[in-house]
Amino acid sequence: MPANPVTPATRHSSAVPAPVADSTKPTLRRELKRRRRALSSRQQRAAAARLCRRLKTLPELQRARRISLYLPFGGEIDPQPLLPWLYRRGVSVYLPVLRPLADNALWFVAYRPDTPMVRNRFGIREPAAAFSARRQNRLPAWALDTLIVPLVGFDARANRMGMGGGFYDRTLAFMRYRRPAPTLIGVAHACQEVETLPVEPWDIPLGAIATDAGIVRR
Repeated sequence: MPANPVTPATRHSSAVPAPVADSTKPTLRRELKRRRRALSSRQQRAAAARLCRRLKTLPELQRARRISLYLPFGGEIDPQPLLPWLYRRGVSVYLPVLRPLADNALWFVAYRPDTPMVRNRFGIREPAAAFSARRQNRLPAWALDTLIVPLVGFDARANRMGMGGGFYDRTLAFMRYRRPAPTLIGVAHACQEVETLPVEPWDIPLGAIATDAGIVRR
């Protein structure tokens, strides 16, 4: 499959972009979350498979040796079908973990078949606190090559809407002034595309957005 960008990502989808101008951000977030939760289990599995086929074509993943991804929650598109491919290539995989005693910040903790897992306060699975607390099991965000991050919404210019908690923005604020820095790849269902999104001063830009329908680059 060619790695050429497809813009907008809904080119191969029946989803209709929703204009952000008619909605407040909380209203838009609710609508986009509703869209992805409305997908059936079969649709979710098919979308995840298509997404991961596209991700494998990206040079940012092909050359990466240290990658962070996430475990899906609330209808988020699932990047886990990528794991066997990453492990076969000897890539070290990390998960975002809520950092203790820090407001809206993340650690990145090794994710292996034997990593002990728990559910955090949001109900999302993450490595257990005792495992995460050991420095040898963590990697600073700047040392990652690529981060695969979930999105609530996106537009054709690769602008993003997150959950609103600012976890990634706070954790990755160093990217505004530090180079080299990891590449951020946002992932979402094609139905989460909107007509346009405002760019906030604190937003950390994405390198690309991948969906089950295409790739969007700046």
